[in-house]
Amino acid sequence: MATRGFFQLKKLTLSYCEKGGSSKAVREFLASGKLQDWAQERPHVDIHVKVKNGKHPNVVGDYLTTQKGTIHQICLKSNKVRSPDVIGALDKLYNRSGRKIKKLTSPVVTQTPSVQGVWTPAVDLHLQQDFAVSIRDA
Repeated sequence: MATRGFFQLKKLTLSYCEKGGSSKAVREFLASGKLQDWAQERPHVDIHVKVKNGKHPNVVGDYLTTQKGTIHQICLKSNKVRSPDVIGALDKLYNRSGRKIKKLTSPVVTQTPSVQGVWTPAVDLHLQQDFAVSIRDA
């Protein structure tokens, strides 16, 4: 995601196991060459592929706006029930801003309410053809 003209994702690190069954989908994804196609469309993102034997596969995103201690990662573990969507995980990290998600618990309150007032469907001034507009000198 671009904020003020700068893409926030700096680096993606894809780690997998060479022999583990949970990394089967990631190994097939790397062998198919789809990662190279994805990387060519986004040349500003550095992609690192690491082999971590004995570990489940995951992808980690590093952002410009990331604070210390904040990790954005998605597990890509595959099993008999589901196969992970590797492209979907890469796109999900690519489209994030890198900031922590904050929950808005209270409504937004303003000291200066709208001058225009609250819109309701009953206000259909654009449908009325004849209403008078006049300019008065003060």
